[in-house]
Amino acid sequence: MTAIYRPDGGTTGSLVRHMNAATLWNLHEGTIAPQDEAGQFAGLIAMGVEAFQHPVPAMLPELPLPIVGMGRIDTPEDATKLAREHKSAGYALTTVHVGTGFESDSEADALIDATISASAKYAYPIFVETHRATVTQDIYRTLRIIERHPDVRFNADLSHYYTGSEMTYGDISAKFDAMEPIFERVRYMHGRIGTPCCAQVALRGPDDERDFVDHFRNMWKRAMKGFAANGLEGEVLPFAPELLPYELPLGEAVHRFYYARRLGTSDTAEEESDRWEQASYLFEIADSCAAEAGLASRST
Repeated sequence: MTAIYRPDGGTTGSLVRHMNAATLWNLHEGTIAPQDEAGQFAGLIAMGVEAFQHPVPAMLPELPLPIVGMGRIDTPEDATKLAREHKSAGYALTTVHVGTGFESDSEADALIDATISASAKYAYPIFVETHRATVTQDIYRTLRIIERHPDVRFNADLSHYYTGSEMTYGDISAKFDAMEPIFERVRYMHGRIGTPCCAQVALRGPDDERDFVDHFRNMWKRAMKGFAANGLEGEVLPFAPELLPYELPLGEAVHRFYYARRLGTSDTAEEESDRWEQASYLFEIADSCAAEAGLASRST
């Protein structure tokens, strides 16, 4: 069985705040975030953030927060290597992208089985992310994976389903109901809200009432209710805003994610929002969803 995330001092059935590093990458000049790294981490702690997720933690200086890992599993051997190395490094848990989405069912099964087995062997939590271009990119296929591997546990980045599967095309309530086996197995959440056509858009505030925001509230509450009903003693549910920038300068190169939208068409146009501020909106929405789902939030 997949190992559980049970941090010291964890209160069974509670929502906790984490932060994904991408949210802080290349913030625009008008951000309300502190300008220096030390100030940003002080700000995160003031927000109630309890852990920091980064794809390459080894490149970071010593941090005042526990580290959550990220990784890829493309072969069964990758799962064992990742579990051993990330646990040895002292990470709290790791979320993973599994495969490319081009695997046969037997190949996907081998990857998922190896992930669950490595997590159990090393008593280290590894949560499979719902993500485009991986074995979980298709909702129907993910449900079939659950039937064959009921012990799998997920990091829910539901923007990949909402946008990638254009969930509003058809009976979305019926789709939510069909996804219950996924929601019941969510043990980590990436906070991002999208529309049927764009996976990451700016919110008007924590009380944004647009229909697509309400759809995410619905999905998040279902995941939180599933956790409340199925979580084990001491287990907590982390919620980590993951708001990627439009681009990230890396030395002389520039990596373009194209997640954050830019206002205007020029190369110098600003992103449409301050991702630091947007993260605070996501935290508030998640807290309200938790309250409705019967989860306590350690930040409130």
